[in-house]
Amino acid sequence: MSRSYAPSADLAAYVRRHYVFHAPLPDDFVLIDKLMSETAIIRILLQGDWAAETGPDQWSNFGPIPLMGPNGIPWRVRVRGPFLVVGVAIRPGGWASLFAEPARLIADGARPLMGLWGDLGERLYRDVAAAPDDHAVVEAIERVLRLRLATYCGPPPSAAMAAFEKIAREDSTIPVARAAQQVGLSVRQFERQCYASFGHSPKVILRRSRFLDMAQAMRGFSEPSAEQLAALRYFDQSHRNREFRHFFQLTPGQFDKVTTPLFTAGLKLRADGLA
Repeated sequence: MSRSYAPSADLAAYVRRHYVFHAPLPDDFVLIDKLMSETAIIRILLQGDWAAETGPDQWSNFGPIPLMGPNGIPWRVRVRGPFLVVGVAIRPGGWASLFAEPARLIADGARPLMGLWGDLGERLYRDVAAAPDDHAVVEAIERVLRLRLATYCGPPPSAAMAAFEKIAREDSTIPVARAAQQVGLSVRQFERQCYASFGHSPKVILRRSRFLDMAQAMRGFSEPSAEQLAALRYFDQSHRNREFRHFFQLTPGQFDKVTTPLFTAGLKLRADGLA
């Protein structure tokens, strides 16, 4: 059961979406799946035993409020029992306004938010945990975000990275050089800024978006036209197979049949506007 909410107007350059994800599973239930996020996400773990695979058969958690970086490939996660998670998806263009570290340092990984934001991280967890409903949850998050912006005094949101975020979602087949031209940067400047804001190279960002577009369509969360589907089918069937094996270690046919509750929930949130 997932619910998502748009940010307030003054935070729209920094936050893509707020969400609440609730799964009333049995206490002894263990769920292993994959997550793939196009943005860094603050996850506030209110219920459930969450862990991420940090090595072969090695599972780690990052405290009750991890900052999870954007993924180049899906990240294997495990949860035990019922869970309740509140999330804040950070816009790449607003990353540097909220965090001192470049996004590349946290890509495909996670850090405890309390270690990065100190008392504000603790306040965020405390206020969200005490909120009686979704409306109060969003208000609590946004109060803390405004305090962070006021006290950190980072650079303003990047118009170029905001433009590329939109391009990557709407035209994932665009050549990198053309995307750089459209946002007004040289290719070298463009690549540097993408690593700092998105955590990955422009090529990875576009390749990931294309895969997620197709996965989203296969899960029934979009209704692309025949022309759009043709563009999503890559150069040929073997290319499509290679991409699915790269991202999910499955062929498209296998992916179509496998059960992926967490990954599928992420695709649904992406279709609703989260990503």
